[in-house]
Amino acid sequence: MAGGLAWGAAAAALGASGNRTARRAALRGIGTVAIASAVTRVLARPAARKAQPLDAVGRVASAAAFAVGVLLEAPRYGLFAVPGAAALTVARTRSGDRRPGDVAVGVAIGVGAAALTARWWPVKPEAAAAAAHPRRPAPALPGGAGLHIVVNPSSGISWSADTPDASAYLRAALPKAEITVPREDQDLVELLEQAARRAKDEGGALGACGGDGTINAATEIAARLGLPLAVFPGGTFNHFAVDLGNQTLEDVVRAVQAGDAVVADLGRARAPGGPEHVFLNTFSLGIYSDLVGAREKLEQRIGKWPALVVGLARVLAKGSPVNVSVNGRPKRLWLLFAGNGIYHPAGFAPTYRTQLDDGLLDVRAVDAGTPLARTRLLLAVLTGTLHSSRVLTTAQVRGLRLEVLRGDPRFSYDGEVTRVATPRLVLDKVTRAVTLYRPAEKDQWLRSTTRR
Repeated sequence: MAGGLAWGAAAAALGASGNRTARRAALRGIGTVAIASAVTRVLARPAARKAQPLDAVGRVASAAAFAVGVLLEAPRYGLFAVPGAAALTVARTRSGDRRPGDVAVGVAIGVGAAALTARWWPVKPEAAAAAAHPRRPAPALPGGAGLHIVVNPSSGISWSADTPDASAYLRAALPKAEITVPREDQDLVELLEQAARRAKDEGGALGACGGDGTINAATEIAARLGLPLAVFPGGTFNHFAVDLGNQTLEDVVRAVQAGDAVVADLGRARAPGGPEHVFLNTFSLGIYSDLVGAREKLEQRIGKWPALVVGLARVLAKGSPVNVSVNGRPKRLWLLFAGNGIYHPAGFAPTYRTQLDDGLLDVRAVDAGTPLARTRLLLAVLTGTLHSSRVLTTAQVRGLRLEVLRGDPRFSYDGEVTRVATPRLVLDKVTRAVTLYRPAEKDQWLRSTTRR
């Protein structure tokens, strides 16, 4: 499509900023341009007068699509994209004989394409998830005094472009904190345990910088020892840190020094008489863990929804259902997902939470016993109708009993895949189990409803 290179360059500039929100805006913008291009080629020619080249409609559609797509995902970036798109559209459509109808058709296609992306890839609200304040205030740690941080350097590259080395930034921002960066021969969980015990002795707090796997391990230790936890986003996706409201390292530094904190629930998977795993985000069995891995490999290149569709097609072709008992009822499932709290949107691609202490598990299961379940699942995802499809069963519960009836399926806790020694698991919640630092301004508008 005409203008595609310009919007591709604009998306690349946003993506290169290193900012998570900017990357999402770039993906939605360029995805919207692709949809507008396809629609223009199929539908716009009859709408424009035969004397007018389709190229005029295409240019306007591309500009409107990119600007509105970016505006939906990140209004502050959209405010720059909209004037640029308008100016470029005017400049390009002044040459030659252009009728107002061409512009109107192009704008309608571009805006419609942007709205269409939200059906499959919902816009995540900017506000942090609601959570109560702790009954016992978290200590304010000026300069990081009493804070013991473990930085996992292999987690990802999510920190901002102007602070490419997380440990260096934290040493400068929190000069009184003790910061540990593991060597290759050191065990991360052991270092977190040691750091937590030193923080406990000093009446301070534990800090962890890494992705969701690192934060999961730190949270289990902090909850067990009754320590506040500072979650520094240091992974590729940082799902929990983003829901918490800790978008940047700077956010957490402010919260630690001011003593601003909230409490959150922990999901728990217990084997009777055996080990216990906690999860901050999600638990799953079946093809879900394979799907998440396949999606995340593609997500940053083609966007979340296209990556989901491609990943789903791949894992359905190679995978097979699992035979489990759910609350005593035998089922053949393609997958079972349990979220620590209610996730949005409804359907197959849970993206965000609006509350971290609701006491509920968000359970979603795809039943392989439904006729043509595999085909119906893929079609429902493609059309954005899975939330109303009969292949998907959903419930919000406080607990769930699972038993593997045949085979050795993998379980996934916050993206970490494992196997358990016993075929039985109980999923439940530990309510308000962990105290977490986050800036006060993230929940100012929620305080009247979240204080208890």
